[in-house]
This record gives sequence, C-alpha cells and structure tokens, in this order.
Amino acid sequence: MLDKKALDVQVLHVAPLTSIADYLVLGSAESDRQTRAVADSIVDALSRVNQRPLSLEGTTSGQWVLIDFGDVVAHVFRQDARSHYALERLWSDARQIPISDKASAPTPEAKERLTRKARS
Repeated sequence: MLDKKALDVQVLHVAPLTSIADYLVLGSAESDRQTRAVADSIVDALSRVNQRPLSLEGTTSGQWVLIDFGDVVAHVFRQDARSHYALERLWSDARQIPISDKASAPTPEAKERLTRKARS
C-alpha cells in the first residue's frame, strides 16, 4: 500500500470481535485511479507469495475497493468515502497494529507467515 502512496494506513486486529477476518487493513487514496493502483499493488504483492484474493470488489468505481484474503481483508478508499463509512470508528474496539511508515514491502517474516497461512 505504502509503495503506491496510500494515506493513513491502519491495521486492525479484529479476530476477538468477529469471525469474518483476523485483520482489517485500511488505507486511503486521493483519486479513483490511485485507489485502483493501491488495490492492484496489494493483489500483485500477495500473488508473488502465492496468496490470491478470495474476492475483489469495487475496482470499477474505484471509490472503495475491498480485497478479501480470508484472514485478512483490505479496504482501500478514496478519502471522502473513507471518512463517510468510518470503519475505524465501527471497529474502535479492535487493537491497532503499529506499522512502519517505511515499510513498502512485506518483510521476510511477514512473507513466511502469509505463505504458512496459504498452505494451511
């Protein structure tokens, strides 16, 4: 996400609160085109470690793209749509996972965890 200049990226640990996913990844973009580019970057990066999305929604409009990887669901919003839907308020009880502003690519440890999840 960060390599495509996504804004206000947050990772929420929602496993204790719901069965739909373990983590939600939220990010914003300044335009429909950037929203699609960020979503494409996520799909490409995880495809390289053999993790394909179960579902991909919203790429046509580009206002809100949802990418479901099973345990992890990524939401990429245009900024106005993100403030309207305010998922971080909806999931305010979720623990926020700190991420480095410099992390543009998955670490080797993160790649290994994703690969293990994909195999199981």
